[in-house]
Amino acid sequence: MDFHPLLLFVHVAGVVVWVGGMFFAYVCLRPEAASQLEPPPRLRLWRGVLARFFTWVWVAVAAVLASGLALLLRIGFAAAPPHQHLMLLMGLVMIAIYVFVYSVPYAALSKAVAAEEWKAGGAALGRIRQLVGTNLTLGFLTIAMGTIGRWLG
Repeated sequence: MDFHPLLLFVHVAGVVVWVGGMFFAYVCLRPEAASQLEPPPRLRLWRGVLARFFTWVWVAVAAVLASGLALLLRIGFAAAPPHQHLMLLMGLVMIAIYVFVYSVPYAALSKAVAAEEWKAGGAALGRIRQLVGTNLTLGFLTIAMGTIGRWLG
């Protein structure tokens, strides 16, 4: 039985959840929340939204990594074209950034909101915003490698 279509579906679905979620949060929710909410409710909103989103991102990261490695192993690392190696590298960098965001600034945001330390919470949220912007850019570049990479070189 050929599992390629299933692996590809799992891979793309994980990317949609992760990168699509970052796009929504960064481009749609962030500016609107900043324009309508004062720091205490805005920071509480972000803590709650990110708690839900990060649960799904852990699942998406596992799905993308497992399916991507399985797809690469089907052809072998040595036989894989350069754009697929680049996709793997960028994906690993994205995972590292996500783990850092979750472990450091998101933990700081959660702690600050619980203690009602709004200035510290704002600083943590600002760091998350910067790193999500970086990961969103990497996500689009990785998608480009997966879709048009074979024609780039």
